[in-house]
Amino acid sequence: SMEVVRLVILLCLADAGGGAPSAVSRSRISLSHVSSQPRSSILLAARGGFAAASDAYPSATISMHDTPREAENPAASPVSSAVPAELVAFAAKMRADGQSEAAVAAFGEQYVKLFRGETGLIRESDIEPVVDLPTLDRLRSDPSGSPAESADLSNLLSRTVVLKLNGGLGTGMGLLGPKSLLTVREEPSVCFLDLIVRQLQHMAAASPASEMSRAPLFVLLNSGATATATRSHLETAHGLTLGVGWHEIMQSMAPKVDAATLLPAEAPDGTSVEEKANLEWYPPGHGDLYVALAAPAASAVDAECADTGEEGVSALDALLADGYRYAFVSNSDNLGATLDAQVLAHFASSGASFMMEVCERTESDKKGGHVARTRVTGLTDSSDGESAGALLLRESAQCHEEDEAAFQDIGKHKYFNTNNLWLDLQALKKKLETAMGAAIENFGNRATALVVPRTRFSPVKTCADLLALRSDCYVLSDDGSISLSPQCDKPPVISLDDRYKLVDAFETLVPNGAPSLVACSRLKVKGLVEFARGCVFVGTVEVLNPSDECKTLPAGVYTDTTVEL
Repeated sequence: SMEVVRLVILLCLADAGGGAPSAVSRSRISLSHVSSQPRSSILLAARGGFAAASDAYPSATISMHDTPREAENPAASPVSSAVPAELVAFAAKMRADGQSEAAVAAFGEQYVKLFRGETGLIRESDIEPVVDLPTLDRLRSDPSGSPAESADLSNLLSRTVVLKLNGGLGTGMGLLGPKSLLTVREEPSVCFLDLIVRQLQHMAAASPASEMSRAPLFVLLNSGATATATRSHLETAHGLTLGVGWHEIMQSMAPKVDAATLLPAEAPDGTSVEEKANLEWYPPGHGDLYVALAAPAASAVDAECADTGEEGVSALDALLADGYRYAFVSNSDNLGATLDAQVLAHFASSGASFMMEVCERTESDKKGGHVARTRVTGLTDSSDGESAGALLLRESAQCHEEDEAAFQDIGKHKYFNTNNLWLDLQALKKKLETAMGAAIENFGNRATALVVPRTRFSPVKTCADLLALRSDCYVLSDDGSISLSPQCDKPPVISLDDRYKLVDAFETLVPNGAPSLVACSRLKVKGLVEFARGCVFVGTVEVLNPSDECKTLPAGVYTDTTVEL
């Protein structure tokens, strides 16, 4: 049977300084347990994790083939394909650091794939294109697809968790703190987190208490790098106290792997505590959501949810015990990802366990990942029947070079994942009892997708995105939502000089505020430039400064022109 694996291996090269090479100077491998399909592979139970260091690996903890499968790429693995005893060292290190058994189990699932030399490639011959998905536009235009009655919808909302993925620092934009605290609009200054709070408060205020017993629960998936600043901002700016106005689950940390020995990476003696942590550990990323839900709940989440009388209850169990059934998950930097009552009603009535919002790919998206289905063949047996034809994600790193043309064919593979996800928490609990690699493939045919307009996918990944968002081509509503101005058919294509890649440098371009871009179709900035207040760009505009001295573009209207300062 086909095995679909999404295995991300990051080779982090560390320089140990002068002298002979040490263990830490070798490549380190970070395993990101984003998703996996456990069929024909090792299943690591969420509960119990690995056996203790002195216990080897009992079958109750690791279920595997009677005969270990040969590595897909034997040359890539420096050791045999037997069950790796090295896992004991990783399990012991993670437990000593206080990581949950769910995190230990999830890391082990991915480590075994690395150990066996599995590539994670998804061949074109093993998948089929996705066609005929339901669309949000169709739901809105079809009277039968309208939201449920007011009382029913209020009941759904009161059983829904809004979970924002907030573990990232935005290092690609040069940020040192949580990306969700980046200023996205000025006058008054607001950040991503401010707008998320405003959206949820507006929804709560719009529904009378008689109709909605409680507002949707606001939960953040934080990391050690974002938790402190996030807590401080929510309390200072909004008076929201952890465990009362909002709730938190925490990402785990995973040990880096020494690429030469496949043992835990170790920093040299004398390394500072902070540097030792950087050299030996890494955050798994937002794919860690499922592990975080399976881990023992933080006290703040437990306080809100019903007391089960059980010590160490998971965050997921605590939510279920308090009557929450659905979760809407999205990235904190995607301002288009609002809790849409009609999408919620559609998901709840569909009977699906998992739903992702997808958008149609364009030429600018062709190098990114896409949605597909596992290929259905006449040889599909009963053990794989549930996954045959199931949705999956294929990222660029999983594409074989021979399949590159098909991968980039947007006419064939039409959709990409927005990372706006809808989860049935009861179904998720069942999945996490069998495999920690919970993602769309693991739900088999109980996973579905909904095609949504680009307005629900407005992430800020670059300073060019940030410039557009701060300008008048986007409108901020009282409910905290940001949408494209009615006067703007589509956002302008913005190309900034590489010197403005990082936020600090970008702010020197717009110290007087963003220019007007509502009538701009394309803007290019090259060289050291500062926009004066009152710059208006219309059509296609290029601003050039060939000198090494920063020059100011005066206020005025610039229409289909190239300005050399």
